[in-house]
Amino acid sequence: MSGSAAVGLGPQTVALLRGGPRAAVQVAVLALHLRGAVAAGRPGTVRVSGPAVGRSSESGITLERAVYGSLYNPAGIRELTERPRVRRALAELRGEAAAAGLLHRLPPHRTRAARRALRELRASFPPPAGPEGLSTAGVLLAVALHGDTALTVLAPRFTAAAGLTGRGGRQERGPSWSGGEGGGFTGCAGGWEA
Repeated sequence: MSGSAAVGLGPQTVALLRGGPRAAVQVAVLALHLRGAVAAGRPGTVRVSGPAVGRSSESGITLERAVYGSLYNPAGIRELTERPRVRRALAELRGEAAAAGLLHRLPPHRTRAARRALRELRASFPPPAGPEGLSTAGVLLAVALHGDTALTVLAPRFTAAAGLTGRGGRQERGPSWSGGEGGGFTGCAGGWEA
């Protein structure tokens, strides 16, 4: 793969090659956030905050739509990566990368061409020191190439509040079917105790 072909890769594909499904979802979430479509929800979660208008790249649009559509309830990055629609979009992205000769299907791992493309991109785009001078596409490519390091430099508040780094935020929990924790009273044979 030549340098020009490496530069033509979309940020979600680059992230998938560098860090796997979670990295690709991080880039899709950041792309949506930069367009105002998602924001940090409860600590460690992402929620819809506006319409999903525009797009960052042709190859990542399916994943971005899947992420946006899967945020029917706020979710942490780990839970979001496991939602069925996102899993299907990730499988499609992996299929495109495999068809381009960048991933082996079984067992899934990068090809020499993918390793070379990532090396060329990293040489062309060093880790950012800050968001100054970067376009939206540049921010997404920096995060795709450099992962958590770039996320914490380029979108520190959103990254921390949404739980995009570390263990992946919190999962939303459904209602407690046990009736809650009650008022602290327990029943016993002799009556109620506080």
